[in-house]
Amino acid sequence: MKPIYRKYFTTVGLIWAGCFVLFLCVYILVLTPQEKSKKQIEKQLAEKKQVYNSVLKIAQEETKIRLNKQIESLRNKLEAFVIDFEDSANLTFDISQIAKEKNVSSFSIRTKNTRKDSAIPNSNYISENRFDISFTANFNQFATFLNALERHRPIVFVDKFTITRPITRPKQDNSGHEVNMSLAVFVRKRQDS
Repeated sequence: MKPIYRKYFTTVGLIWAGCFVLFLCVYILVLTPQEKSKKQIEKQLAEKKQVYNSVLKIAQEETKIRLNKQIESLRNKLEAFVIDFEDSANLTFDISQIAKEKNVSSFSIRTKNTRKDSAIPNSNYISENRFDISFTANFNQFATFLNALERHRPIVFVDKFTITRPITRPKQDNSGHEVNMSLAVFVRKRQDS
C-alpha cells in the first residue's frame, strides 16, 4: 500500500476511533442516567395510574351511592305529590272520611271525567284527577276541613272554592254555609309492561 493511502487510512481510523470513544463516553455519561430516570418515571407513572384508577373506582361507587340516595329522596318527595293509579280509587273515600271526621254536613263528591283536561302536557307519567265536592259547614268546620285536605298525602290541590249563604235559611241561623270546592290530585299513569 502506498504511504499516502496508509496515512489517510490511519488518520480516518483514528478519527473513527476517537468519535467512537467520544460517543461511548456521551452514552455512558448522558444517555444511561436518562434511561434509568426514564424507567423510574415510568414506574412512578404506573403507580400513579393504579392509585388514580382505584380512587376513580371508589369515587364512582361513592357517587353511585350518593346518587341512589338522592334518587330515593326525590322519590319520597314525589310520593307526597303523586298517588298511584291503583290507589286513586281510594282517594274519594279518604276525602269522605276527612269530611266525616270534621263533621261537615250534606257532603257530596263527584269525579270529573274530562280526559283531555286530565292530561298534563309533555308528561308520559303523570295525569290529573279532578273532584268537585260540596258540603255545608260553619267557618271553623270549613277551616279544619281545608287544613286536613292540605295535610293529606298525597297533596290535594284546591283549585277554587265558593262559600254562599243559603237563601232559604234565616240570617240568625248559624248552622253553616254552602261550600263548593274544585280539587285536583296528581296520579301516576298506568305504565305498560
